[in-house]
Amino acid sequence: MKLVSYKTEDREHLGIFVNGHIYNLHSCDKLIPDNMNAFLAEGDELMEHAQRVHQAISSGAMEAREELFFELMAPVPHPASCRDAYAFRQHVETARRNRKVPMIPEFDQYPVFYFTNHNAIQGPGEIECMPDHFDKLDFELEVAIVINKKGRNIKAADADSYIAGYMIMNDMSARTLQMEEMLLNLGPAKGKDFSTVIGPWLVTPDELEQYKIPAKPGHTGNAYNLQMNCRINGKQVSAGNFEDMDWTFAEIIERCSYGCDILPGDVIGSGTVGTGCFLELNGTGLLNDPNYAAQWLLPGDLIEMDVTGLGMLGTVITKADSDWSILGVKK
Repeated sequence: MKLVSYKTEDREHLGIFVNGHIYNLHSCDKLIPDNMNAFLAEGDELMEHAQRVHQAISSGAMEAREELFFELMAPVPHPASCRDAYAFRQHVETARRNRKVPMIPEFDQYPVFYFTNHNAIQGPGEIECMPDHFDKLDFELEVAIVINKKGRNIKAADADSYIAGYMIMNDMSARTLQMEEMLLNLGPAKGKDFSTVIGPWLVTPDELEQYKIPAKPGHTGNAYNLQMNCRINGKQVSAGNFEDMDWTFAEIIERCSYGCDILPGDVIGSGTVGTGCFLELNGTGLLNDPNYAAQWLLPGDLIEMDVTGLGMLGTVITKADSDWSILGVKK
């Protein structure tokens, strides 16, 4: 089942995507609220209601009116929080090698994450960037989950039941801002807080059963064989697979929930897949060829990310009408 958030005449709605069409869930079942946050807050009970609507529309047992004029939003447009993990060893190892530092052994001991700006979540469409963002502007190809049950001190063996669904995630990064502030061993912050893109829809775990594989040895939780790609202006720049994720989302949830509550509407990203950003690609290119021409995102660039079973997330980079630079006002 694919769940969407969309807007008509500046009003937000919760919908279901079936056979290429969007239907309003509340109009199909009055017990289902007309927004994603309220829906997630009711956990598995409302998810079962939505599954029945999906089955009825798919089989033709229910005649529902499709939405014709709408603006697709982030599936979870107002997350309770947004964390991003660091779960792909290939990305971490390659990025460290490119900086000529050894692989950090702690990576294999426990998963880590940081909090990013949950008020900067966006869906498909335009990403407006300030001048400083264009100083080494980058994409990051990831998968994200959303939580739909409150929990605390959750063990990895039980954690997959807290996942409402999966989405593509593009963790936008302004690398000069990020690298400068992280010299102080705190962050990332301003390098990340302007835009995190998720979408195009929220895919429930049952739709991914056909891609399920065993977790890596020594790990616990669901794992999936999902091809991950990114194209910039039609040219493929990244290719990886969700099965290469070393720490499972179940293990990340275990870490996140230790001593604190996770809540319905919490979004958690996987971290960047191997080859999934220009920072890594440029570092590898320059390591192999000193004359390698580094590439970064520019105004007008079209980013298209696709992941098996999760759809395609498309965004366009735009430039804000401003010349204000915080890099230019350093003491």
